[in-house]
Amino acid sequence: MRLRDYLKLARKRGWIIVLVALVAAVSAYGFSKVQIPVYQARIRLSVNPARADWGLSNTVKDLLRNYAVNIRTHKMAQEVIDRAQLDMTTDDLLRKLFVSSEPSTFTLQIVARDRDPVVAKQIAQTMAEVFVEDRDSWNQKQDKRDRIEVKILDDVRYAEIFSPKTKVNTLAGALFGALLGGLIVFFLEWLESDIVRTVEDVERLIGVTVLGTIPAMSEANPLGTVKGRRRWSLLFHSGPSLGTILVFIAGLLVGAGIASLALRLL
Repeated sequence: MRLRDYLKLARKRGWIIVLVALVAAVSAYGFSKVQIPVYQARIRLSVNPARADWGLSNTVKDLLRNYAVNIRTHKMAQEVIDRAQLDMTTDDLLRKLFVSSEPSTFTLQIVARDRDPVVAKQIAQTMAEVFVEDRDSWNQKQDKRDRIEVKILDDVRYAEIFSPKTKVNTLAGALFGALLGGLIVFFLEWLESDIVRTVEDVERLIGVTVLGTIPAMSEANPLGTVKGRRRWSLLFHSGPSLGTILVFIAGLLVGAGIASLALRLL
């Protein structure tokens, strides 16, 4: 196809791409809005050796992974539940708790997620306090030169929305909707690929220059129309008909699918 053909195709069927993208974006936005939001609270702990010793510093880096494992234990979870008076089991709390270590900065990050922002903040803050107290108790039994200090850098100030990410879902719905709309357009063009519409089509098919044409007697039966495929093309040429409904449904499914997939992955 030449550039002129693509421009003609865009004018003819571009509305399909736009409509599917719009419907997919709106449905992804709506589906995201009806979901119950999950909030995330985070707190960072600083882990420092008692002295600036290369060997002790490397020991601390190795211990960070061990600390992350120790935080995610049922014993620690039960202590947090009792202190914060949370109505949940240790299994429930551990499903809401995430710990990561950063050896380059000697820090630990505790993240708690819950549908209630207050509960998310309580879990993160209380777990940090319990762990710091546990390390302080351990340090009392060690020589001062071998102690490893663990302290809270900043208390939890707020809980941010973790999911659903409405803007991301809406944008993804629009992009995938546009892609689906493009596939629909090319599918329709493939269905009508053997329909002869112009003099150029005739010359391309038979390889002979056309010297003259006979006006069509009726627009209802154009030259070269194949009945089976014409039924498909009519779906998208009769205004707000079955074709439009199918495009709308396709966009709706794409938008809902994008939002649902995002919720499962996050």
